[in-house]
Amino acid sequence: QVQLVESGGGLVQPGGSLRLACAASGFSFSIFIMSWYRQAPGKERELVATITAGGDGATYADSVKGRFTISRDNAKSMLYLQMNSLKPEDTAVYSCVRRWAGGDYWGQGTQVTVSS
Repeated sequence: QVQLVESGGGLVQPGGSLRLACAASGFSFSIFIMSWYRQAPGKERELVATITAGGDGATYADSVKGRFTISRDNAKSMLYLQMNSLKPEDTAVYSCVRRWAGGDYWGQGTQVTVSS
């Protein structure tokens, strides 16, 4: 069955970096657009970044542009989010999402906490 398993979250100080990973299985990873979303307590869910199926194009939320980089390894069915210059407002649960017109599929999420 389809599975998306995120890892790499944790506690980091402001200005620090984290790299999130999402292991995909149960489907043809290389043909799907993939995204990272985040949701902080009491806030609306936010689309953080999206990458094309081939990995040759990406878009970012204005709030993370220049600090975060989305990437993928289709040979390994892996999605990544490199997060640099982290701020307290980046604290949230981050989820990887398989995008499809017939319905998105979500991973369970990983907590990222930015605090001193």
